[in-house]
Amino acid sequence: MTKPEIKARAGEDLSPAEDLKAALAGFVSDFKSFSTQIETKMQQQEDRMTKMQMKTLKRPALATAMAEEAPHQKAFAAYLRSGDDDGLRGLDLDGKAMTTAVAADGGYLVDPQTSETIKSVLDSSASIRAIANVVNVDSTSYDVLIDHTEMGAGWATETDPATETGTPQIDRISIALHELSALPKVSQRLLDDSAFDIESWLAGRIAAKFARSEAAAFVNGDGIDKPQGFLTAPQVDNDIWSWGNLGYVVTGSDGDFDTSNPGDAIIELVYALGAEYRAGASFVMNSKTAGAVRKIKDADGRFMWTDSMAAGQPAQLLGHPVLIAEDMPDIASDASAIAFGNFAAGYTVAERPDLRVLRDPFSAKPHVLFYATKRVGGAISDYAAIKLLKFGTA
Repeated sequence: MTKPEIKARAGEDLSPAEDLKAALAGFVSDFKSFSTQIETKMQQQEDRMTKMQMKTLKRPALATAMAEEAPHQKAFAAYLRSGDDDGLRGLDLDGKAMTTAVAADGGYLVDPQTSETIKSVLDSSASIRAIANVVNVDSTSYDVLIDHTEMGAGWATETDPATETGTPQIDRISIALHELSALPKVSQRLLDDSAFDIESWLAGRIAAKFARSEAAAFVNGDGIDKPQGFLTAPQVDNDIWSWGNLGYVVTGSDGDFDTSNPGDAIIELVYALGAEYRAGASFVMNSKTAGAVRKIKDADGRFMWTDSMAAGQPAQLLGHPVLIAEDMPDIASDASAIAFGNFAAGYTVAERPDLRVLRDPFSAKPHVLFYATKRVGGAISDYAAIKLLKFGTA
């Protein structure tokens, strides 16, 4: 007896078991095809990453940093060369790189690289800025609060009532910010020359102009549309000094040092300054005065002037650094040619951190003008922290 064979009739579906088997076979085939495609794409992606890494290794080390800075530098250079501000208008600036936003009608902020170049030249110039207190402000003025009087005090006992003592007085010194400007120019033909480094040239010209103007104003400025120089403050004999004046000591000889004891006046100047200020004090004088001071010897024949043994460090006079500021007056009759003081406490420079540049191709054809502005102010903040040496007898 033979076993009957079971077959689906014509027009009828396969059994559920046969249907499941066929579906599984199709799924396995599709999955293998999908896996093959995934492996192929992953291999292609790995090949691309390998090629990119090889290119990165061959690229110079600074290429990445240059690529990050390139958009703004390129847009700023285009504005300086041709006045095309489309790049600056559509450029997204990182908030860390720029401190304030400036509208197009007032000029554009210099790119970070150029701005840092200008700042480094100003800081390294022979100016009171190098030893003064420098603060950045966002307003049009900066106020300094000074407590220059002593509170009263007295001895108390257990049973006696305490008596009222004196109240300290606090003065407010307001330092107004003034606009410092520079207006260099260059020919359009030179701007069209791609080999011309417009950013470095502009930074150097503006830095030189601003450094000279600031240095002169911090010493001799009258406070009218410019900082107030410390030498323009009222000067009185140090024996009758009072707040609001700068105290001075005299050399004892009209227009010169006392020939018998030339170093005594400098020693007297040092100790005319309060002990709380002497630790951070510096001498300030110009080159001619420094040349005369270098020749002075003490009673034992030793020079009072000491050159620094470290490169880049200032020379010292009686153990205190010397700043050579060419805007100080020469030695002359009744001239205050030498200053000694703690300028970090005695003089404050207030400035806005932004620098504006406006391109003007019309006013000086065929040249292009670059109008750069910066706001800065300065004034004495502590009259007790600075003393002067007057070359006179009274």
